[in-house]
Amino acid sequence: MKRSKRLLVLSMLMLFALATIFTACTSQPVQEEHDAADESKAAQEQQSEPTEEVEVDVFQFKVEIAQELEKAAKEYEAANPNVKINVETVGGGDDYGAALRAKFQSGNEPDIYNVGGPQDIKDWMNKLEDLSDQPWVDLALEGILSGATVDGKIYALPFNIEGYGFTYNKNIFNDAGIDAEKIVDFESLEEAVKALDAKIKAGELKDKYPLLEAVFEYAAKETWVTGLHTSNAVLSQEFGSSLDSFDSQNVEFKYGDALKAIIDLQADYSSDADSKAKLNAVDYATQVDEGIAIERVAIIQQGNWIYGGVRDIDENVADNLGFLPIPVKGVKEDSIPVGVPMHWSINKDSSDAEKTAAKDFLNWLYTSEAGKDYVINKFFFIPPLKGYENLEPKDALGKAVAEYAEAGKTMPWVFMGYPTGWGMEVLGTEIQKYLAGDITWEEVISSSQAKWSELR
Repeated sequence: MKRSKRLLVLSMLMLFALATIFTACTSQPVQEEHDAADESKAAQEQQSEPTEEVEVDVFQFKVEIAQELEKAAKEYEAANPNVKINVETVGGGDDYGAALRAKFQSGNEPDIYNVGGPQDIKDWMNKLEDLSDQPWVDLALEGILSGATVDGKIYALPFNIEGYGFTYNKNIFNDAGIDAEKIVDFESLEEAVKALDAKIKAGELKDKYPLLEAVFEYAAKETWVTGLHTSNAVLSQEFGSSLDSFDSQNVEFKYGDALKAIIDLQADYSSDADSKAKLNAVDYATQVDEGIAIERVAIIQQGNWIYGGVRDIDENVADNLGFLPIPVKGVKEDSIPVGVPMHWSINKDSSDAEKTAAKDFLNWLYTSEAGKDYVINKFFFIPPLKGYENLEPKDALGKAVAEYAEAGKTMPWVFMGYPTGWGMEVLGTEIQKYLAGDITWEEVISSSQAKWSELR
């Protein structure tokens, strides 16, 4: 029953994240495991392996897995001595999309690179290899390939399934006498934040948490945090999926006041509450490594991808993290956004040998037993494919995503359908101006609306 329940969790993840339905789990989970294992084995046997000396250049965005991905590449090389895998990572505080465009313009084109959802697929179509015949396609969870499918052809492999929300330190909440289970809407979240803020300012938690100085840290320098992730919680109530946002010629900001409330709450109870312009200098490392990981703050808006980095700093803190909902005031207040963060794609203009090796490496990474160990236990991914039934997420935040999905409390990721550059370069920048006091919230909305229509 436990295994069946976990399979149902994965089904619910994509049901709410992509507005599609996964294959429901059956009453014979053991048979499912054998079937998935057989499919995985067959997939590996079908994949043609590279036979000549070849180098594959990987240009990827996920800094959290950079070191482990390099280790995976080395393990693959050991089993395929004729192949050299070169991994380059650009992400975190850098704009991966801009870096990828610069990479291609330089003439040093990677063989494997990352694309987001429908908008990226459109933008990069002339460089995308058709991957419809790849073995992993038959293992994909139902609906998970929709963002990378055009006219029935599949152009990319989903990284994983991710969720984000208000990541919080359970120990701090417990010691402050705050019951996180009662935080189910904006009002209850605001009450808890005010109560915790009062205890921090009164020094009541100083003995146990000497570095604790604020409830929140908001990384406004990272416009993907603000312009993509914060906005997504609200715009997911306006658009039902990334395909809907991609097809829309306009953005109404039906719930613009709810977006303002989410931003203001984080800013008003941050370490820079008295000088909010300083939030525009707060980056990912300040928020995560120098924030929640060292218990300087109690809550940050981030996702399950931070677990590995926090664990490297303090395993006890990492294992006591959980998610509070991102409440869209008056609309959907008890849920977290869940979706596919990015995809692996292959450069169709690479040589045949490079493409063969690139395809084999991705297939190995997601379907071999060695590769799956990296995906689950080292990348801390929630997998996008079948065949992982005995490798369920073990980290605290991966489990928390699954719990929200099981309860049906998720929102889709629609920012993959935003116009190119709009989320980070337009909305994220406008939010920075708002925090600096240079423009009003009404100007944030009107300017962002106009730019969406222009970019479309």
